[in-house]
Amino acid sequence: MVQDARATLGECPVWDPRTARLHWVDIRAGLVHRFSPSDGSDLVFDVGQPVGSVGLGADGGLVVALRDGFGLIPTNSDRVDAMIEVEKPLTANRMNDGRCDAAGRFWAGTIASAWEQEPGAGALYRLEQVGGNFGATQVLSGLTVANGIDWSPDERRMYFIDSSTQRVDVFDFDVDSGTIRNRRPFAEIPTGEGMPDGLVVDAEGCVWVALIDGGRLRRFSPLARVDLDIELPVTLVTSATFGGGNLTELYITTAKHRLTDEERGRQTHAGSVFCCTPGPTGKPPHYFSGV
Repeated sequence: MVQDARATLGECPVWDPRTARLHWVDIRAGLVHRFSPSDGSDLVFDVGQPVGSVGLGADGGLVVALRDGFGLIPTNSDRVDAMIEVEKPLTANRMNDGRCDAAGRFWAGTIASAWEQEPGAGALYRLEQVGGNFGATQVLSGLTVANGIDWSPDERRMYFIDSSTQRVDVFDFDVDSGTIRNRRPFAEIPTGEGMPDGLVVDAEGCVWVALIDGGRLRRFSPLARVDLDIELPVTLVTSATFGGGNLTELYITTAKHRLTDEERGRQTHAGSVFCCTPGPTGKPPHYFSGV
């Protein structure tokens, strides 16, 4: 364990090599963390509503996926300066996991019925800046729990999780246009081994999947073969990212929101951030254009 955060629902870690800080969110609390492993300091700010994910801005700011849509946080600020609304009339929905692509767009999906997950009511959106204006485009619909997303090192494939399907899917990706096609299953997660949540792709093109309720992080080869499981002392493993000076450190977020009182008593570090050095290294992060 590297940060004894005890978050309710820790998610979406992303490493900023410019500041050597780990950014991550506590979804239900509406908190964005900026954690420095070197000295243990943690800058935390409240964005005023549930926050599903955070991305790094090219100019030093942040982009966040909130309950009501995408929010922009300028450099050296802790306040949402602009909102691009997405599904705001659907008051039971909120935005969830997200990530920046190589062209400076931020992708994030929605989860239906807040915490109850109504089947098929979620979607995946792409936020980008065109001609000085920000716009969000719906890319997929009919989702239940839009979750982990990342790209292969050559940017030709996009991996994506709708947790309700118990699998990771893969699309062909056009980085110039930001379009996806040819959706197909990549890897199945057997029932009873946990539900797929966040994911991250490493420098070798392998896909690491957090298995919530499964207490582990699972690595799949580019051919979808399981080649490594990292077990944690908590069951609600939510997401992961690579960080550190050479991107050799794997940071893993966890949660405690679905634990019983008895389980919380046993899993005393549920909701904390863990770190290990598994051997493979990560890819550098992409940055959102315009903040």
